[in-house]
Amino acid sequence: MKEPAVTKNALAVLNKRYLKKDKEGNPIEKPIDMFMRVARTVAEPDKLYGADDGRVERTYKQFLDVMLDLDFLPNSPTLMNAGRELGQLSACFVLPVDDSIESIFDAIKYTAIIHKSGGGTGFSFSRLRPNLDKVGSTGGVSSGPVSFMKVFDASTEAIKQGGTRRGANMGILRVDHPDILEFIKCKSVDGEISNFNISVGLTAEFMRAVEHDQEYPLINPRDGKEVSRIRAKEVFDLIVDMAWKNGEPGIVFLDRLNADNPTPSIGEIESTNPCGEQPLLPYEACNLGSINLAHFVKDGEVDWTRLEKVTKIATHFLDNVIDANKYPLPQITEMCQANRKIGLGVMGWADMLFLLRVPYNSEEAVSLAEKVMGFILEKAREKSKEIAELRGPFPNYKISTFANAGEPPIRNATITTIAPTGTISMVANASSGVEPVFSLAYIRNIMGGKKFFEVNSVFEEEMKKTGFYSDELLEKVASEGTLHGNPDIPNDVADVYKCAHDIDPVWHIKMQAAFQKYVDNAVSKTINFPNSATKDDVRGAYELAYKLGCKGITIYRDGSRNEQVLQLTKKEEQPTSEEKPTKKLPVEPRHRPTETIGSTYRIRTGCGNLFVTINSDAEGVCEVFATMGKSGGCSAAQSDGIARLISLALRAGVDTKAIVSQIRGLRCPAPAWGEHGSVLSCPDAIAQALEGHIRKVAGKSIDLDAIHEEPQKKSHDPVNVVDESDAPTDNVFGHNPQCPDCGSMLEFAEGCVICRSCGYSKCG
Repeated sequence: MKEPAVTKNALAVLNKRYLKKDKEGNPIEKPIDMFMRVARTVAEPDKLYGADDGRVERTYKQFLDVMLDLDFLPNSPTLMNAGRELGQLSACFVLPVDDSIESIFDAIKYTAIIHKSGGGTGFSFSRLRPNLDKVGSTGGVSSGPVSFMKVFDASTEAIKQGGTRRGANMGILRVDHPDILEFIKCKSVDGEISNFNISVGLTAEFMRAVEHDQEYPLINPRDGKEVSRIRAKEVFDLIVDMAWKNGEPGIVFLDRLNADNPTPSIGEIESTNPCGEQPLLPYEACNLGSINLAHFVKDGEVDWTRLEKVTKIATHFLDNVIDANKYPLPQITEMCQANRKIGLGVMGWADMLFLLRVPYNSEEAVSLAEKVMGFILEKAREKSKEIAELRGPFPNYKISTFANAGEPPIRNATITTIAPTGTISMVANASSGVEPVFSLAYIRNIMGGKKFFEVNSVFEEEMKKTGFYSDELLEKVASEGTLHGNPDIPNDVADVYKCAHDIDPVWHIKMQAAFQKYVDNAVSKTINFPNSATKDDVRGAYELAYKLGCKGITIYRDGSRNEQVLQLTKKEEQPTSEEKPTKKLPVEPRHRPTETIGSTYRIRTGCGNLFVTINSDAEGVCEVFATMGKSGGCSAAQSDGIARLISLALRAGVDTKAIVSQIRGLRCPAPAWGEHGSVLSCPDAIAQALEGHIRKVAGKSIDLDAIHEEPQKKSHDPVNVVDESDAPTDNVFGHNPQCPDCGSMLEFAEGCVICRSCGYSKCG
């Protein structure tokens, strides 16, 4: 039997996160064993509908082939758990949270059970009475939805999903809830409610009020009464402001979710799964899978015949998962069996565009997206109806919108979803979901300090074919994250091989909307903005997403997630004009001169902008000041302290090279990419500034008379740095947080975060 063509990186991900292990944590199966285990388990439900052993064996072979060829892969829990004791195969769940202590803590308990089984959970907190509202049973007052979200968050933190997946949550609050302003700001400080993605549930009424600059009512869910009115534009502006600062909250359009609810008589859709692509009723779950579009290009054209074949096999596969699944709660079993929702999506979209030589940011790509997804939906529905003829429609079909519209019986209430593909796209060696590639090459460090490159396979083939392949070029591409402006790359290649940061956000939204037209559920996608994007840019994106028919939108402005997002007062306190050691050093430092001359450098770090001022007197470099662009906090204090000690050492005669060697390369949990490469920490940034400054002034003597001729460069004390919390900075690549597993930088994509180095994903 053929072995799956997995890359070394894919094998590392499989070993770490998917393959069955012994008690010592060593893998005891190979990738082919995993695929056989999954295919066998998912083929078995054919027997429930009268299939003989021969028919089951043919189904097994079909399922195995599409996975071995990496044409289709199911979601992570199916790969991990099929054929094993746990047997939980679904990725996403929604649980109800009603306005009682009993319901709230039942939901927390159920969440723990689901996270332990490898699933993520979504909640609407819109039914909870607001903060300080009366509690009739006790005579006390409620603490409101946000306080209970913190309880859910703490519970999630305590549960690791079998050592392979940490629980992820979605929290949604309706825009007409009285606590909406508190909710919008609840993640304004990094680390708060960290196990939640949050989204505001917007209504059509609210969007009309924004458009006409009107007030709208806030409704107490306890009794349905209006408690106050508020200007819609102010609320919308606050959502924009917070999203600009750290990417949250996202927004979902509740009326659109419910317009596509196939079973409205069963209940209203109030929430989604953690990445927003799967709107679900309370106690519903969905199993997902993705077709690798990179494998369906033949002779420069889409191979529609093969795509139809794999689409129909995948639809059969996902329907069988519903019967093979061991759901974590009986309520979930009942709902899933009654509606039989599946979510067939895609990955490798950017790769397909590369192969077809179509730029992502083009009308041709948008049109092709509609054509490809429309074809997949059409063929998947055909298969679902075929299955319904043999096995019957989903049990709630008679009370569904399908029956009301007079459509023929169908097996699944929903069929298509564009879900995050995170680690499964790494296994398939494909680009993620419908996102553009984040970078075409990655540098990986291995034992002994050696490096090797993980390169997009389509781009690698292009480089070799056109003759410009080299390690030097790959290192440059990996560090810069783009081909734009690279003289070694032919223009026709650079025009096609666009990365996320080369693409205007408008094209991201157009692409999301194009896929949404042919997706039953929703599309998980991140709209990437450069760091220099303004709040008006974000506002325009939200308005465009609503106009084009998206069901929600998640944005991320490069470099925003790790910055302190609350604007603080400017630093008033000045350091003393002289810095004297409290204990005599072996060499007494000279006093700080009255006047110095120097330069100030702005460096992007994971904690924000760091301004490093380096001054010299007649004897050479004598002092360093380091000030955070947003003053205050631990990072600012540490940077200031390091700079003071460096100044002391310089005036004591310590060689600058020795100082640089001590702090250069120190790594913190939030590295960034600066204009000249990686900035691993604030100490590393100071070392880089000092190193560069010494090179710049090498061989030059300091003319003290020139100080008086150039007063703009005179430095008696460090200058107050203006708080730039609202000021755009240069757009540089990859100013992202660090992977908690391997220390590499995380990508913000598909409404989630993913590490392309080790396969870590916040959302699975």
